[in-house]
Amino acid sequence: MMTLKIISAEQIEFEGAVELVTLPGVMGQFQVLKNHAALIAALTKGTVSWVAEGRTESREIHGGVADVKNNVVSVCLY
Repeated sequence: MMTLKIISAEQIEFEGAVELVTLPGVMGQFQVLKNHAALIAALTKGTVSWVAEGRTESREIHGGVADVKNNVVSVCLY
């Protein structure tokens, strides 16, 4: 399992255990799975989706930055 945090300037919009995360990167959509290599990526307008407890959930974003490190995916929204 990994932890996904979706953070806006006002609040933490989501924080929870997930199995995978799909992100709209500037260079194209990409997925993050458990034990992914550390990375920082710019995000563009699109959909962040994740699978938790077998259910897929999603959220539209207008851009931001993703930081992946030690099984924590932090998505900081613009």
